[in-house]
Amino acid sequence: MIFVGGSPLFSSSSSSQGSENLQALLEHPVLISATDSFKAIPERKISVPEGSGLEGSTQIKHVYIFQREYATVDPALVELVGTDEATTCVGLVIRNQKTGMTSVAHMDSPEIVDFGLAQMLSLVADPRLDAELDVHLIGGYEDTSCEVCPHCSGISVSDRHIEPEGYSFPLCSKIVEVLHKRQEIFHIQTLCILGHNTRRDSDGNTYPIFNGFVFLFTSQVETSTGSVKPATFDRSSRCPDEIVRRIRVTVSCGDPSWNGKLLETYDTHIDRFQIAPCSWVPYWRRHAFILQKLSDPEILLKCSTSPYAEGPDFVDNERRVFDYLIQHPNWKDTFPMRKPRIFHRSADGGWIKC
Repeated sequence: MIFVGGSPLFSSSSSSQGSENLQALLEHPVLISATDSFKAIPERKISVPEGSGLEGSTQIKHVYIFQREYATVDPALVELVGTDEATTCVGLVIRNQKTGMTSVAHMDSPEIVDFGLAQMLSLVADPRLDAELDVHLIGGYEDTSCEVCPHCSGISVSDRHIEPEGYSFPLCSKIVEVLHKRQEIFHIQTLCILGHNTRRDSDGNTYPIFNGFVFLFTSQVETSTGSVKPATFDRSSRCPDEIVRRIRVTVSCGDPSWNGKLLETYDTHIDRFQIAPCSWVPYWRRHAFILQKLSDPEILLKCSTSPYAEGPDFVDNERRVFDYLIQHPNWKDTFPMRKPRIFHRSADGGWIKC
């Protein structure tokens, strides 16, 4: 059930499609005002300070979420949680107003929304209580009118990886549809998606205004307060286990155990990362060899749903993934005995591999 400004937006018996409900939200004056306020906030840059004692350490206790991952965090243990690198993807925050427990996901496909929301709510919405849940949606943009990628001049349009109706709209529509159908009370607080998150260059090409955000807990004692702000993370703060987690996103599409699910990353109760295992077959090494030989524009076309809107480090990140798959063709070397990779919080706020 969706609320805006303290009032239900739709009747419980409404049979409107997700796309119709989404349009109503995009046009709601309360959400337009909230989105304008969000866009006026300076973008925060999250980085590990130089000279930190351990690789991946930081003075701020944060949890970073990669594509198709989710994490539920306790504000008594974590200072901020966030994600970035979203173009056609959508970041979703669900926070319990009473307990402060907050779940964040980086959703990339309508197929993971139903089960993914259930995963997020499992530790946030107590079924014994009528939980009031704040919701923030950030990411996705008007990606349907794809012009020629500035990095991909000379490559025919027919060779480009584009969906006729785009990727962002079906994903946003599905999220709204599922929120509306569920019994929990969802208060939409931020809706910086689609047209509200789109900028255009002089040639009419569209790009997302924001690719990421952080949710900051303003007090470690009073858990009922927090705020969401635009943000980007550098490589040092996308931790722990960056490359392995990127690979899980790549190979999980071929692993039936992850069908329709968000990837598990984080143990909420004891503040540690627990990277659930995944497997890959020799094909991935051969595929990585082929991709590694491509030019940068060709990698953008092959590996991105929005090749002309990716960040400057996208290709480099992809090449590092290819290198790892080439050097580690057997997944059992990464996940011995199919056990998770575990990282404990260090004394200075970083991560130590167990």
